[in-house]
Amino acid sequence: MPTDTQPAPISSNGLSATEAARRLQADGFNELPQTGTRSILRLVADVLKEPMLLLLLAGAGIYLALGDMAEAMLLGVFASASVFITIVQEARTERVLESLRDLSSPRALVIRDGERVRIAGREVVCGDLIVLAEGDRIAADAVLRDCDDLLTDESLLTGESVPVRKRPAAGEVMDAATVAGGDDQPFVFSGSLVVRGGGIAEVMATGPRTAIGKIGQSVTALETETPRLRQQTRRLVMAFAIGGAIVVAITVVLYALYRGGWLEGILAGIALGMSMLPEEFPVVLTVFLAMGAWRISQARVLTRRAAAIESLGAATVLCTDKTGTLTQNRMMVARLVLPDGTVLKPAAATPDAVTPAFRDLVTTAVLACDPQSHDPMEKALQALGADAATGATLQRRYGLRPDLLAMSNVWSGDGASVVAAKGAPEAIASLCGLGDAELAALQARIETLAAEGLRVLGVAEASWSGEELPDTQRGFAYNFRGLVGFADPLRPEVKDAVAECRSAGIRVIMITGDYPATAAAIARQAGIDPERVIAGTELADLDDDALALAARTPTAFARIMPEQKLRIVSALKADGEIVAMTGDGVNDAPSLKAAHIGIAMGGRGTDVAREAAAIVLLDDDFGSIVKAVRLGRRIYDNLRKAMSFILAVHFPIAGLALLPLVTGLPLLLGPIHIAFLEMIIDPVCSLVFEAETEESDIMKRPPRDPLEPLLPRPLVLWGALQGILAMLATGGVLLLAHRNGMPADELRALVFFTLVFVIVSLIFVNRSFSSSLREALLRPNRMLLLVIGFVIAVLATSLILPAAAALFKFGPLHADDLGVTAAAAITTLIVLELSKFPLRAALTRHVAKPDQVKTASPAR
Repeated sequence: MPTDTQPAPISSNGLSATEAARRLQADGFNELPQTGTRSILRLVADVLKEPMLLLLLAGAGIYLALGDMAEAMLLGVFASASVFITIVQEARTERVLESLRDLSSPRALVIRDGERVRIAGREVVCGDLIVLAEGDRIAADAVLRDCDDLLTDESLLTGESVPVRKRPAAGEVMDAATVAGGDDQPFVFSGSLVVRGGGIAEVMATGPRTAIGKIGQSVTALETETPRLRQQTRRLVMAFAIGGAIVVAITVVLYALYRGGWLEGILAGIALGMSMLPEEFPVVLTVFLAMGAWRISQARVLTRRAAAIESLGAATVLCTDKTGTLTQNRMMVARLVLPDGTVLKPAAATPDAVTPAFRDLVTTAVLACDPQSHDPMEKALQALGADAATGATLQRRYGLRPDLLAMSNVWSGDGASVVAAKGAPEAIASLCGLGDAELAALQARIETLAAEGLRVLGVAEASWSGEELPDTQRGFAYNFRGLVGFADPLRPEVKDAVAECRSAGIRVIMITGDYPATAAAIARQAGIDPERVIAGTELADLDDDALALAARTPTAFARIMPEQKLRIVSALKADGEIVAMTGDGVNDAPSLKAAHIGIAMGGRGTDVAREAAAIVLLDDDFGSIVKAVRLGRRIYDNLRKAMSFILAVHFPIAGLALLPLVTGLPLLLGPIHIAFLEMIIDPVCSLVFEAETEESDIMKRPPRDPLEPLLPRPLVLWGALQGILAMLATGGVLLLAHRNGMPADELRALVFFTLVFVIVSLIFVNRSFSSSLREALLRPNRMLLLVIGFVIAVLATSLILPAAAALFKFGPLHADDLGVTAAAAITTLIVLELSKFPLRAALTRHVAKPDQVKTASPAR
C-alpha cells in the first residue's frame, strides 16, 4: 500500500508544470519498473543446463560418432524442439509485468496551473489533482478531496464485482494499512474504474508504490517451483545412467577377458551402452505432456506450463475465489419483500417474473436507478422493470451522502412528480419515519435475507406537487415500498464439481473478499459446508502454524486482502498440501504464481492473472477444473505405465547384447538393431499408453503422495520381473536355435522378431494394473492398432525387401520360425498376466478405494 510519506499540501490550482516536472524527475514515471530481461542467448544457456536436454544431446553425439546420421538428427530435432518450447514459455511468463504496466498507466485528466489538461497516465506525479468522471480508469492511488455520488469498481484489487461507495476525506491520509474494498473510504486506487459519479482526488502514490504496483513487485519476487515430475525424471534418468555405466564397464572387461580384444570390447560396450541409454524417458515425458496439454485443451482448458499437468493428479487442496468462479459474476434480484412480509423469488430476470402484487415495488426501485447505470445491482433491477420510466422525465437526482446512505430520483410527468428512493434499509426506514414495531419487523427480515448471503436495499416512494424541490431528500414524505435482495447466483455445475472433488480427496477452500455471511451462504450452496468462516481481521491474528491448523478443517475465508491470499497458499504449502489456486484479478496474481497449480479464468480474467497462472480455463467453468484433474490423473497413470514398460524392455535388449559376450555366441544385435528398437519401436509403443483410457476409479482415489517416486518400488520390481521373463523367453529361443545349428543371419532375424513380438506382448501386460487380460485385449485403443500395424509392416519389409534385409543382416524365416516367435510372446504374456494376481495389491496400492479417501484431521 502507499507509504506514510505525504506530498506537501497544494492549492486547488494543482501543481505547476515546473513542480510536476521536478517530481517526475525525482520519483520516476507512474509505471512498473522494467526488470532486467534475459537475452535469447542467456535463455538458451539456461535451457542447456537441463539434464534431460543434455541427455538428448549426448545421445545424438553418440549416434553421430557411430556414423548413424539419421538417429543423430532425430535426437537433435527433439533437443531443438525442447529448447524452442522452453524459450517461448519463459518469454511468455515475463509478460505479466507488461500487462501490469498497461493497467497501471491509463490516460488521466489533471489540474495543473489551474487548468484541466489530459496527460499520459505514466506522467502523473504525487500531488497531482486528478479529475474523475464516470468510465475513467484511475491512474494512481489518491485521496478524495471532493466527490459526488462516486462509485468505483475495485474488482481488479479485491476480486469483488460490486462497486463501492466513496466519500471525501476528512483529514485521513493513506498509509501502509490502507487497502482497497469496503464502502465509504476516501481513497481511490490505481487501475480501478469509476462506475458512477465524479470527483477530484490528490495523488498519494505512483508506479511501484501503488497497490497494484506492490502486487507487481510481489509477483516478480516469487520463484516458480521446479515441477516435481521433472525432478523425479532427473533422478530416474541418473539412476539408469549410473546403472548403464556399470554394466558397460563390466561388458568391456568380460569381452577383453573372454575374447582377448580390448578395442572390440570397447566397441561392444558402446553398443550395450546404447541399449541402456534411457533417452526414451525425456522423449516420452515430452510427448505425454504435449499430448496431455492437447487433450486438456479439448476440455476448454489451456495449459501454459505443461509440467503443471502432472501436479493436477497430486492436488490435495483447491483454493477458489467466490465471485465469478463459484458464482456467475452478475447480480440478479433474488428476493422481493413487501412491507407486510410477503416474499417473491423471481424465477427469471424478466418483467414476466414479477407478479402484480410486486409490480409497484419493482417500478419504484427502477425509478430510483440511474437510467444509464453501470451499477450491476441497478442493471439487475432494470432487467425486471424494463419499461418503468416510460413517458417520464428525470427532473433531479439526490445522491448518496455519508450521513444518509440513500439516493432519490425525481420524475416529472402528468400531474405531481414521483420521487423514488433506494438505499441502505436503515436509511430508507429513517426517511419513511417507521415506528419501533415496524423497525423491529424490518430488521428481522433484513437479517433473514443477509443470512442467505443477499445484499439488501430498501425502497420508498413519495410524491411532490410543489414548485421548488427541497434541498435534501429529507424534505419528502416517503412511503415504504419494501426490500430487494440481490444475489450473485451459483454456477449450475459447481455443486457437482465440488462433490467430485471431495470424492477424489481434494478439499475445496473458498477465499473471498466478500462479507462472512455471504461467503458462508455461497459455500453452503456449493457443498463446501465450512465448519468455520475466518475473516481477514481474524486471520491477521493467526500465526502460520495456527493458520495451517485452521485450514485442515472445512474452512472458508472472507474479507481477505491480496497479501492474505498469498499467505494462505504459503501456509497450506508449508503444511504439506499440494495447492491449486483459482483467480481472475490482479490481486490473485501472486497467489496464482505461488501455488503449485495456478488456475486463471480466461474469459473475464485479467492478462496479469492469466500470465501468472499455469492453467487457464477458457470458458470460466468451475467444472472444467475437475475435468482437468481427471485428465491430469489419467496422464500420470499412463505415464507410469509407459515408464514401467520402458524399464521392462531394456532388460531383454541389454541381455541380448550381453549374452553373446558371456556365452561365446555370435554378436546378433548391432547399433542399427538397437537404434531401431530404442528410437522407433520403444517410443512408438509408449504412445499406446498415452492414448489409454482412464481407470474406472480414477476420481475415487485420494491424491497421490507427491513425494512418491515416478516409479515406486513395486512398479520397479514389476518392470524388472517383466524384463527378466522377456529376456528368458528371447534368450531361450536364441540358445535353442543356436543348438539346432541355425545360420547367424537367420538366427539374428529369429531373435530380433522374437524380441519385437515379446515387446508387443508387454504392451498388453502394462495396459492396466488391475483389469483382466480379456479387457486388455478388447479395450479400444486406436493407437495400439496403428502401432501393431506399423510393427508388422516394418518386420515384413525387413524380410521381403532385399535391401532392408541386407541392412539388418537378416536371413530368411519360415512359418515354423514365426510360430516359435509368436509362442514365446504368448507364453510371456500369459505368465505375466498370471503373475499379476499375487502382485496386484502391491501394484495398485497407490489406488485407494472410496472409503480410503483421506479426511482432514489435526494430526498428519
